[in-house]
Amino acid sequence: MPKKYETVVTYLAMHKAPQFELHPPARFDVSLIDLKDPPVHYYRYLYDTIGAEYDWVDLKQLSDEELKAKITAHDTFITVAHVNGCPAGYFELKTSGNEKIWLEYFGIMPEYIGKGLGKWLLKTAINRAWEHNPKAVHVETCTLDHPSALPLYKSLGFEPYASKDKVTIVP
Repeated sequence: MPKKYETVVTYLAMHKAPQFELHPPARFDVSLIDLKDPPVHYYRYLYDTIGAEYDWVDLKQLSDEELKAKITAHDTFITVAHVNGCPAGYFELKTSGNEKIWLEYFGIMPEYIGKGLGKWLLKTAINRAWEHNPKAVHVETCTLDHPSALPLYKSLGFEPYASKDKVTIVP
């Protein structure tokens, strides 16, 4: 039976790089790994584990071949944060020329939520996006995401510019 997801999507943009630094929480041994041609099963593990509580369903509708093409595209950059060698969160940037960079996906593993890792990882994603010298960095969030997502984006300099109702039906 198909499942229906109703949400409000908020679109945000940042037109200049923030001029402050954040450091990872001192209690964590954090490392970042940029993925090169990641296997589909690993990407699905990250997406499914992080998104399970928030009904992330968009990419679940893609076949393995479609997802492989998306995550290995030349304009897609995926970085995974590890704590003590274990995946703790990730972000995915999509460049489409230097006009806009999209922060397509961003999330933290459930056991690290509320421990300061998310704010640092988001700032790291923002820094990486600005390395491409875009005119703007964009992100979208919705009412299915963690309740702190929208306030966190705003606190780091993103400004809302549009919103819309969205209905997704998953077979």
